[in-house]
Amino acid sequence: MDPFILKEKEYFIVDDWVQRFPSLSVGFTTKNGGKSSGDFSSLNVGFHVNDNEQAVNENRLLLSEKLDFPLTNWIGAQQTHEIGIKKITAADKGNGAVSYANAFKQTDGFYTFEHGILLTLCYADCVPLYFLHPESCAIGIAHAGWKGTVNGIAEEMIRAFQSEGLNSNDIFVAIGPSICENCYIVDDRVINLVQNKLEDVELKPYNLISDHQYNLNLKECNKEILLKAGVLRENILITNLCTSCQKDHFYSHRRDRGKTGRMMSFIGWKEDIL
Repeated sequence: MDPFILKEKEYFIVDDWVQRFPSLSVGFTTKNGGKSSGDFSSLNVGFHVNDNEQAVNENRLLLSEKLDFPLTNWIGAQQTHEIGIKKITAADKGNGAVSYANAFKQTDGFYTFEHGILLTLCYADCVPLYFLHPESCAIGIAHAGWKGTVNGIAEEMIRAFQSEGLNSNDIFVAIGPSICENCYIVDDRVINLVQNKLEDVELKPYNLISDHQYNLNLKECNKEILLKAGVLRENILITNLCTSCQKDHFYSHRRDRGKTGRMMSFIGWKEDIL
């Protein structure tokens, strides 16, 4: 069974984690059930894609009600496909929740130890990574496109957890819906960077399909990077959901030729169950 289960038409949850920790809200939104129209039909949560801002905020408010997590407690970012990670505290609540202007700049990952904060990032093919250290209640999310992947945002988050005194063996990671290897074709430039990052990995997460063209499995890339960073294999969950294949559920930047909405990864401990 896939670790990501459709809870309602608006979102999937990481079922194993939610079963184990009922106060944890963690999952990935779909494109369905919202107020946006046209190319953004209908649950677009991205402010930066030239959708109507009121519709985006209505979509976010709808999700906050579905998730039972106040919009005033959300955190958002101006993502740059790099490896900037921000530690979040209660003082940060609301930044990026209802406006792109006050979202955290140059940030592609968040983590926190605090309850009552929903960490969120936006996607339309890139890999969402979720991090959980149950004993300390540390949680995190990261946005890993090919640039973030080869530059090591996954291991950067593990290092951030380690800097807080946490052992990588005790960290759980979920790898969420993103473009699959069959839908994702890249050139030599990208593959050279992947090779450099995974030079000691025996089974490479890509296949040559024609001259200078490769299928690349970004989920597997991130899994191998996490294993090298000390995360235990049995602590990693990987979904089979593809944002490009499964057009009934997801927007896809590549499939939709750049004119499309964004889904959202989210993780947070609810305040009312401590």
